[in-house]
Amino acid sequence: MSDIAATAPVKPRKMPPGPLEYLRRWPIQVSVGAVLVFLYAPLITLMAFSFNNSRANVVWRGFTLKYYDKAIHDDSLITAFGNSLTIAACSTVISLVLGAMIAIALWRFRFPGKSVLDGALAIPIVVPEICMGVGMLVFFAKVLPWPHELPWPFSLGAIIISHVSFSFPFVAVVVRARLGSFNRELEEAAKDLGASEMRALWDVVVPHLQPSLIAGALLAFTLSLDDFVITFFTAGPDTLTFPVKVYSMVRFSVTPEVNAASTILILLTVMLTFIALKFQGSSALTAGHASEQQ
Repeated sequence: MSDIAATAPVKPRKMPPGPLEYLRRWPIQVSVGAVLVFLYAPLITLMAFSFNNSRANVVWRGFTLKYYDKAIHDDSLITAFGNSLTIAACSTVISLVLGAMIAIALWRFRFPGKSVLDGALAIPIVVPEICMGVGMLVFFAKVLPWPHELPWPFSLGAIIISHVSFSFPFVAVVVRARLGSFNRELEEAAKDLGASEMRALWDVVVPHLQPSLIAGALLAFTLSLDDFVITFFTAGPDTLTFPVKVYSMVRFSVTPEVNAASTILILLTVMLTFIALKFQGSSALTAGHASEQQ
């Protein structure tokens, strides 16, 4: 018996959490769980009730997919969704280019009015959205009247310009934060090896900025896709976007059809986020292996 006891494996003793192992402490775990429930319970409820077989959205009557079928075959809803995707795509591309250029200019050059421009970038971020909406309404009504009889997608120009005005500062802030960790000696080394100014920028600086460019583009796309206030003030009488359409549908009651349309939008946003994060992670991993091999 003594030999068996001597050869029996000793169960390792569970170590108490260290000073910085916050997630192993039960109060932190409870707090994190409560925050996650607070954030995602409304979305999960919305998605669940999109399958509810009842017009009274607060009472569960059974499972059905008919409201998804109605949402997919609703011509006005599909048109509004297409307008929102077009506006978001165009404003994202313009905001990404403009925000990255401004961030690089503020990071690299010294010029008169630099501090003023740096402070002006924060105005669209901190100004209430209702004020920007009214300002855009006055601008496109008095300063630069935008014709509403233009063919699609040129009829969306006023909304695209409005979305760019509040989206590109977010891109500039994200890109400039990434530039703070850039080693300028790498760019100087590229120039010493014969690279031109643009070549060094494209081959050295831009790869370093790739994670921030993806994050900025994703942020600009999301801000544009779900914007309601500014779009409501700048949209023409014949222009309908998805948030405005949903607002017109929920003025009387929240129906499963609205939940189904919102669920489709949520799934699309999550899918785009997942693709962007996967692309960003694989690129970072490849870059890390390349640097180790060198």
